[in-house]
Amino acid sequence: MGSCLSSPALESEPLSDFGNGGNGKRRRLTTSSSFDNRMEMKLHRVPGRIFLNGSTHFASLYCKQGKKGVNQDAMLLWENFCSKGDTIFCGVFDGHGPNGHMVSKKVRDSFPLKLIAQWDLLSNNKDGLNDLSQCISYEPEETESTLVDAKPIATCHEFDFRTMRKSFLRACMVMDKDLKLHDIDCYCSGTTAVTLLKKGQDLVIGNVGDSRAVLGSRDHNDSLIATQLTIDLKPNLPREVERIKLCKGRVFALDNEPQIARVWLPDTDCPGLAMSRAFGDFCLKDFGVISIPDVTHHHLTENDKFVVLATDGVWDVLSNKEVVDIVASTPQSCAARTLVESAIQAWKTKLPTCKVDDCSVVCLFFDSDFKSTCNVDNSTLIGQCPKRSPLLGAKKIVRMEPK
Repeated sequence: MGSCLSSPALESEPLSDFGNGGNGKRRRLTTSSSFDNRMEMKLHRVPGRIFLNGSTHFASLYCKQGKKGVNQDAMLLWENFCSKGDTIFCGVFDGHGPNGHMVSKKVRDSFPLKLIAQWDLLSNNKDGLNDLSQCISYEPEETESTLVDAKPIATCHEFDFRTMRKSFLRACMVMDKDLKLHDIDCYCSGTTAVTLLKKGQDLVIGNVGDSRAVLGSRDHNDSLIATQLTIDLKPNLPREVERIKLCKGRVFALDNEPQIARVWLPDTDCPGLAMSRAFGDFCLKDFGVISIPDVTHHHLTENDKFVVLATDGVWDVLSNKEVVDIVASTPQSCAARTLVESAIQAWKTKLPTCKVDDCSVVCLFFDSDFKSTCNVDNSTLIGQCPKRSPLLGAKKIVRMEPK
């Protein structure tokens, strides 16, 4: 809620020193490039990669624009990730600032490729990109070659959390460096990212910012329980505020929103970032805001049923338990949409004076017998499925269409 407060002084700055190699020359930034457009079109044709509203046999996705302006959320599900049948990648990305909508999509599209590259480099497995490179022309940046250890850690065919954690850390570092060199002005714009890689029965979660991942499980009494897999990385956390203050950044809340701690520049009351980690936001990178992810691991058991990734528009108004209850009580193919609509209703009842935030949800299910009732196609994701929610009431038919 309230990712960042804009500053006229920062927003009006059309130039940036980032990516000039320290030569003092400044270049004017643009917001798109033909290369990015070509890459985006290639990505959209990759089998098993879904970024629009709909569902598959294993997942349900839904995103809806709020009332604050352009939709700055993005989401992704990529089955058969890294050309491995037992590997799935998914994530949600919550942009903020003037160009947050572009930053979130850029990270959605680029970060998985960088993760594949780092995973492949660290595991010394040259087959990791073979199948993918047939439909995507991706060459690692020169800076990435400096990140490789002299000796491989593991092979891509076996799970190794140490390898995966290092892959996430390095991919995030390369991603942020790439944003500095990109034509999108990220000086006071950025995005959060909570991403998950499922390989077999293992989950690796990388979190940058205040989006969240929650696991839905059954206990020994068959009662549904919610387990939060990530920490909301906000400036009010002791370890985060300590780092920011050591870097001369300031943390305080405004009088009209005392519950929201924000990050400010040392001598100027801007930009007021409501998270302590993010991609982009380079005006604050020298003052304690970082893009280093928290990377955690969870080994699935038979009691684990699904995981929910959602941007803070959902978590601002619904508890972890409410979220897993809604998902568990809804047909799986429509779970994400039902959850988003429940969150929007909760915004109207719990925060009636606030503008509804963008909401994005990816629900990943672990039951292999799930049969989707919705047709999945990135260009025409249309289906019909019953929707039922504890917060929305009676069952009704919903037509799912892309935004």
